[in-house]
Amino acid sequence: MKHLRLFSALALLAVVHGPAAAAEPVFPPGSRVGMTPLVGLNPAKNFAGFETEDQSVKVLVAELPPEAYGEVMNALKSNPAVASAIKPESLETGAGKAYYTTETGKDGTGTVRRYSMILQGGTFSGYVAARVPENASRIYTDEAIRQMFSSAVVRKEVPAAEQLGLMPFKVGELSEFRNVRTLTPGAAVLLADGDEKGGLEAAPFMVIGVMGSAPAQPGDRGRFAEQAATSIPGLRSLRITTSEPLRIDGTAGYETRLDAISAKDNTPVTVVQWLRFGGQSALRIIGSSPREQWAQAFPRFRAVRDGIQPP
Repeated sequence: MKHLRLFSALALLAVVHGPAAAAEPVFPPGSRVGMTPLVGLNPAKNFAGFETEDQSVKVLVAELPPEAYGEVMNALKSNPAVASAIKPESLETGAGKAYYTTETGKDGTGTVRRYSMILQGGTFSGYVAARVPENASRIYTDEAIRQMFSSAVVRKEVPAAEQLGLMPFKVGELSEFRNVRTLTPGAAVLLADGDEKGGLEAAPFMVIGVMGSAPAQPGDRGRFAEQAATSIPGLRSLRITTSEPLRIDGTAGYETRLDAISAKDNTPVTVVQWLRFGGQSALRIIGSSPREQWAQAFPRFRAVRDGIQPP
């Protein structure tokens, strides 16, 4: 039931307009979920999805953990008469069976229709939420939204260049990493040899992102770097082995290395964290490798690091 509540609560934004006009599905940049947007809906500027020119009608496209779809489906099977005013309905889409809800709510002093849909994406659950104000409901009707939702499809991969193009930094060297996955749109990206099915910890991988705040004084950077390194998620039994300042392409930086155990599959790993300072923020580059593969992985990590142009 928690995902049924989440399913409704996440209905934040909307996509909308009469019968589907475009023949081909449109994928928001970096998204594995796409659909044929209704007439008047264009790719959104500040979020993954679609919106009208006046931004009154919006459609949010997102990814949830893979178990979210199964939990919603199982909840419906075990309790089809959900004690709620929101009644999920099944819908056949280009990605298979989906479940969607429709509800009416208030937005300030106005009335809005909110639509939510969850679908199966294999290694993830796709999520779509639409928001239609009352003054647009004659055009973006319940049936029009349903038709748009039914056009949803899933693509297996997002081209690496498309994902990297969304980042505030440029990655000029992938060092033969096969898989690229956006972790936070426009903020963090994963480069990996492994994949979501086989697991990441069993092979080298990197996470590159921007930290929103960083110490301005050089004397505070060592402690900051060590605190950031020991807070890397998914690790236990951490032990810092080295932590020292260095220059990265002529810019002040800090390198911290540690040994740890991956919490997910108990693999002994060696991890390096580089921080590249600039203004009030820092570019954070993390490389993790099974310990026995470290000698081969580290030069690859360093090649990626040296090919990054910070924001």
